[in-house]
Amino acid sequence: MKRIPLAIAFLLSLTSGAAFGQSARLANAGKAGLRVTSLEEVLRLSEDQIDLATATLISSEYWSDFVQGRRYLERLDTMALVIQTRLRQLRLPPDQRAIPIINQYLFEELGFKPIAHANDPNDLFLHSVMDRRQGYCLSLSVLYLALGERLGLDLHGVVVPGHFFVRYERGRTRFNIETTSQGVSPPDEHYITKFNVPDDSRDSVYLKNLTKRQTIGCFFNNLGNVYSEIGNVDTAQVALERAVAINPALSESRANLGNIYLQKGRAQDSVRQYRAALQLNPGDPKAHNNLGNAYMVLSEWNAASASYRQALYLDPNFADAHRNLALLLTRQEQYGLALSQLQRALALDGRNSQIYLQIGELYYRMDQYERGLEHFRKAQSLQPDLPEAYYGLGICLSKLERMNEAIQAFTQALVLKPGMLAALVDLGTAYFDLGNYDLAVQYYQRAAVTKPQDVRILFNLGSAYLKRDDFERAVNTYLRVVGLDPNLGDAHHGLAYGLYRLEKYDLAWNHANTAKKLGTQVPEDLLQAIWSRLP
Repeated sequence: MKRIPLAIAFLLSLTSGAAFGQSARLANAGKAGLRVTSLEEVLRLSEDQIDLATATLISSEYWSDFVQGRRYLERLDTMALVIQTRLRQLRLPPDQRAIPIINQYLFEELGFKPIAHANDPNDLFLHSVMDRRQGYCLSLSVLYLALGERLGLDLHGVVVPGHFFVRYERGRTRFNIETTSQGVSPPDEHYITKFNVPDDSRDSVYLKNLTKRQTIGCFFNNLGNVYSEIGNVDTAQVALERAVAINPALSESRANLGNIYLQKGRAQDSVRQYRAALQLNPGDPKAHNNLGNAYMVLSEWNAASASYRQALYLDPNFADAHRNLALLLTRQEQYGLALSQLQRALALDGRNSQIYLQIGELYYRMDQYERGLEHFRKAQSLQPDLPEAYYGLGICLSKLERMNEAIQAFTQALVLKPGMLAALVDLGTAYFDLGNYDLAVQYYQRAAVTKPQDVRILFNLGSAYLKRDDFERAVNTYLRVVGLDPNLGDAHHGLAYGLYRLEKYDLAWNHANTAKKLGTQVPEDLLQAIWSRLP
C-alpha cells in the first residue's frame, strides 16, 4: 500500500472521509493581517484586516525562537476547513447553528480542555494550546475566535475581572460561549455575580464585545501576569506595558503593571497605575490594598491607611489587607490596634506562617519575649524551612539572655538562608556579648560584604576588632564609619582609643574632642592618658 503523507493523513482523519471541494475558501482569506510579521504591523491595521491567530502566533515567535507560526496557521486552517465541510454536509450556514458543531469538534472529538491553575506561560500561547490541547480561559477563547474568524462567524471576545469568554452576536441573536465548560452558554448575570463585575462599568471594557485589538491587549495582560507569578519580572513588565498601550481601559492591566512597578521600586509609577485601575473598577479590593503598599513605600501613612481600610470595607475577609494595615499600625507604634488586625487575619487564615511571624515580631516590639517565642515557634511548626522563624526565635532568646539557644537559632536561620543580613549581624552580636570576638568578627565581616555601606555593621566590626586588640583594623574600620557618618560620636570615641594604642596621639586627641562635641561621654582616664603623651 502506498504510504499517505502525514499532513494528508491528519487532514483525512479530521474530516472523517469528507472531501474538500476546489471551491473551499475560508472567510479570512486575503486579509492583510495574514501577511504581517510583527505586532507593530498588526496594530497599524484596520480592525477588519487584523487576523487574531496571526497576531497571537507572532507573539509566540517573539517569546520563543522555536515556534514557526505559519505552520500553526496551516493547522488552524485545516481545523476550520473540517468544520466548514461538516456545516456544508449538514446544509447549515455559518451562523449560531454552527456553534454546536464547533463545540462537539473542539471539546469532544479533539479533547481541548481548560487548565485549572495559571502558572505556565506556555498555556497562554496559541501554538502551545494547539499542541497540548489545553489552555486558560483566554487562550482557549483565542482558539475559538480564530476558528470563528475563518468560518465567518460573528464572534467576539468578552472580559470580566479575572476571566475571558466568547460571545456570539448577530442581529437579535446573542449568547455567551464558555470555552472552559465545553461551550455552554451562561447568561451575563452568571458572570456579573461570579466575577464581581462593577455596577457602573461605562468606562471599562467589562462584558462588552471586544475588538480584536482589545483581545490582543487582554492576551498581553494575561501573559504579563503569568510571567510575574513565576518571578520573571522584566518579561512581565514588557508584556504589561504593551497590554496597557493596546487596551488602556482594562483595569487589570493597569493594576498588574502597578504590581510590577512596585516590585521594581517605581512606587510613584505604581500609584499612577493603581489609581487608573481604580477609576475603571473602584470596587477592586486588591487594587486598593496594593495602592496602600505603594503609599507605604512612599511613607504616605494616611493615604496607605485609607487604601487598606477601603480594601477591607470592600472585602472584610481580605487577610492580606488586615496584615498590611497591621504593619502600618506597627510602624506607627500603635501596637494594640496592630495586634487586633493580626488576630482578625489569623481567624481568616489560621495556617499562614507569615501571620504568626508578624505577631511574633509585634510581641518582640512590645517587650513580651515569651509571647514572641510562642508565635515564632508556631510559624516554625507550620513551615520548618522558614529562616525568618528561626531568626525571630533568636532575637527573643537574646533578649531573654539565653545566648547559646539564640546562637543555635541564628545559625539555623543562616543554614536555610546563608545571606540573611539580620541573622549575620545578630549572630555576630551574640558572640560579641559572650566575649568570643573572633567569631563576632567573622560574622560582622560577612555582613559587611553583603552591605558594605552600612554604618551600624561597620561600627560593630570596628568594636569587635578593638576588643581583640586588633587596633590597626579597628582604626581603619572606624575611619570608614566616620566617612559615612561624621556625626557618630561613638565611632570617634573608638578611633580615639584605637589611635592612642597605635601611639598616634595627636589624631587620638582630635577624635576624642570630636566625640565630646557630639555628645559622647569619653572616659576621663582616656583623655588624661592621651594628653600626657602629647608633645
